[in-house]
Amino acid sequence: MSRWCRSLKTVVQNPNSPFSQTSSFSYHTIQAIPRECTGSRIAARDRAQGRIPAVVFSQNLLQKNPQNRSPARKQLLTTERKQIQAILNSVDLPFFYSTTFPLQIRAGSGSSVLLESGKVLPVKVHKNEETGSIFNLVFVWANDGTELKVDVPVVFKGEDNCPGLKKGGRLNRIRTTLKYLCPAENIPPKIEVDVSNLDIGDKVLMNDVEVHPSLKLLSKNENMPICKITVTNSETPEPAAT
Repeated sequence: MSRWCRSLKTVVQNPNSPFSQTSSFSYHTIQAIPRECTGSRIAARDRAQGRIPAVVFSQNLLQKNPQNRSPARKQLLTTERKQIQAILNSVDLPFFYSTTFPLQIRAGSGSSVLLESGKVLPVKVHKNEETGSIFNLVFVWANDGTELKVDVPVVFKGEDNCPGLKKGGRLNRIRTTLKYLCPAENIPPKIEVDVSNLDIGDKVLMNDVEVHPSLKLLSKNENMPICKITVTNSETPEPAAT
């Protein structure tokens, strides 16, 4: 039977880390300009000019049931391809989807006229599967006080000191993300799960993870495992000789 780890240490990323939600990568304020027209030809023209079509709206517009939707801010924009690529180079996926960024919407490219500003959370990056070039971006408004559903990446640490792995076991990474309902100001960019005390058969459950009290885990079964140290095939006992 599987054993619970004797000294579980499962924590949210250190707030002093480069991935801390408090920093929000403020030096990466996304610059955008409005676009009034849509269509494949217009989008192709924008991309040829070094810009990426984007849309930003409130998350309730993503609801599948129209009755759950409410009137909300929606902006059709274009962003600078070089800036977006620079952000993606410094904030790898999937951490990009759990990091909020300041957004400034200006009257035109290089304009000093600020039309609107706020914080946004990326929810989708559409890419060309062959070339990897970005087709378009989807953001949701993430100003303080807003609650958002976020798939927070799970990162495992302590493997070098894990007793179960030293005995030849294998770390079975069952979940790579956990979905939370988060206030925008408390979105954790990632969750670190420390496996340094796990032996063979030990596992970490969803409800073992310690997060900010304002976060709500969106799972029907909080006793589902995130990871488990399992026995490798090479350690399976051989059948007795007859």
